[in-house]
Amino acid sequence: MIFIRQHFLASCRSIYYNKEKLRFGRRVIINRQKIIVRTSIIGIIANLALAAFKAAVGLLANSISVTLDAVNNLSDALSSVITIIGAKLSVKPADKKHPLGYGRIEYLSSMIIALIILYAGISAAIESVKKIITPETPDYSATSLIIIAVAVVVKIVLGTYVSRVGKKVNSDSLAASGKDALMDSIISASVLVAAVIYLIWGVSLEAYLGVVISLFIIKTGLEILRETISQILGERIDSEVSRQIKEELCTYDGVSGAYDLILHSYGPDQLIGSVHIEVDHTLTAPELDALERRMTAEIYQKHNVALTGISIYSVDLSDPETDALFHQVHDEVMADENILQIHGFLLDKKTSTAVFDLVVSFDVDDRQALIAQITEKLSKQHPKYRFVINQDNDISD
Repeated sequence: MIFIRQHFLASCRSIYYNKEKLRFGRRVIINRQKIIVRTSIIGIIANLALAAFKAAVGLLANSISVTLDAVNNLSDALSSVITIIGAKLSVKPADKKHPLGYGRIEYLSSMIIALIILYAGISAAIESVKKIITPETPDYSATSLIIIAVAVVVKIVLGTYVSRVGKKVNSDSLAASGKDALMDSIISASVLVAAVIYLIWGVSLEAYLGVVISLFIIKTGLEILRETISQILGERIDSEVSRQIKEELCTYDGVSGAYDLILHSYGPDQLIGSVHIEVDHTLTAPELDALERRMTAEIYQKHNVALTGISIYSVDLSDPETDALFHQVHDEVMADENILQIHGFLLDKKTSTAVFDLVVSFDVDDRQALIAQITEKLSKQHPKYRFVINQDNDISD
C-alpha cells in the first residue's frame, strides 16, 4: 500500500510538472517571438533608411555599385519582414491538422530569405555585366562618400547586434540577417575604396565591383539555403544536449545506461523524441511506470525536451554466466574500430541465445555485412551460444 501511494503521488507530481512546464514553455516561446519581432523591426528601419540614402546617392552620382547596394538593403528589410511573419506564425497553437504545432515555419521563412537574397544577387550580377558592356562614368561627391562611410558603421553595429540576438534566441532567420548585414558592411567598404581609387587615379571599378558584390550576395544566399535544407532534412542532435540528457537519465536509481536518443525538431527549441534505458531486471511494472513519468517530467523541465517514448532494456549482470559472457563479448566486438557501443545485452539461458545492440559508425559502407561478420566471429569463439545482434546507427553522441 505504501508503494502504491508513493506511485500515485509521483504520477500526480508528474502531471503537475507537465502542466506547469507547458505554461512556462508557452511563455518562453511568446517572449522569444517578441524579441525576434523587436529585433527585426530595428533591422527594417535601419535598412530602409540606408536604402533611401544609398539610392539617392547612387542616382545622383551615377554609381551602379551604390545603387545595387541600396537594392541589397531593401532585400534585407524584406528579409526582416519575412522573419517577423515566420515568428508570428510559428507560435500558432497546435490543431488537429498540425498536432505538434507550427514551429517548423521558421525553417521555411529562412528558406524564403535565402531565395530573396539569391534573387537580389543574380539581379545585381546581370545589371553589373550590362554596365561592363556599356560603361558609364560615375560622379562622386563628398556627401556620397560620407553616407557610404556611415552605412559601413551602421551595418557593422546592426549586424553584430542582430547576430548576437539570433544566437541568444536560437533564431536562424535573425542569425542569417545579422551575417548578411556584416557582409554588407564589407561590401559598402569596398564601394568606398573604389570611389577613392576613382577620385585619385581616375580608374572606374564600378561595374566590376558590382559583379564582386553580386557574387558575395549569391554566396550568402546559397549558404543560408543549404543550412536550412539541412535542418529540414534532420540534423544530428547537438552533442552537448545529448550527453547532458543521457548522463542525467543515468542518475536515476536502477538505471545503468541511456542509449538511442532520437530527437525530432519541430522548430527551434521544440524537441520531441525517444530513448532507451537499461534498468535492473528486478524492477516491477509499477516501479517502471513511476520512473518513466518522473523522467519525462524532469527532463522536460530542465531541457525543454519532450521524451514521448522511453523504452526498456532489462539487464541482469548479477548472474555469473551472463556477466562473464557480456564482458567477453564486449571486449571482442569493441576491438573493431567501427563499433562505437554495445548495449541492451540479454542472455536467454533456456535457448542459450544472447541478444544485444551494436552502434555502428557511419564510416562503414556496408554496416549489415559488418554485423554479419561479427556474428559469425562470435559464434565460432562461443559455439555454445547463438547470437542475435541488432544494428544501431550512430544517431547521437
